[in-house]
Amino acid sequence: MWQYLRYCLGAVLPPDLHDWVRNDLISKGAATRFVVRVTTPVVLVLAPVYLLPTDIVTKLIMTMPLALPFVYFAIALNPVYRRYRLNKHGMDGDLVDQLRREKEAPDMQAYYARYRPEMLEDEANPPT
Repeated sequence: MWQYLRYCLGAVLPPDLHDWVRNDLISKGAATRFVVRVTTPVVLVLAPVYLLPTDIVTKLIMTMPLALPFVYFAIALNPVYRRYRLNKHGMDGDLVDQLRREKEAPDMQAYYARYRPEMLEDEANPPT
């Protein structure tokens, strides 16, 4: 539990947990987990505002200018932060794009076969 909390706060986990870190940062749902982890503290800090005795519009006007940019930047900088965390744990940061590359591989292969066949030949016969 304590290691997980330290990890959420940015600490580097021991090498025996690097497989878990890699799975956490590059597997399916990693982006969603990241956004939830980043926005949870903001929600906890802004939640007491909703206990004030006023209407919901006032509460929204008080919290949304803080929460919306936080969520927006968490989503926009998601790959950058996950790449940083992989590098911090001594892994290749390009693993962040691994699922996307695997999904797009057939399309890329078809593109190169149709429009860039010389590049496929170069990959098949690397210079010695």
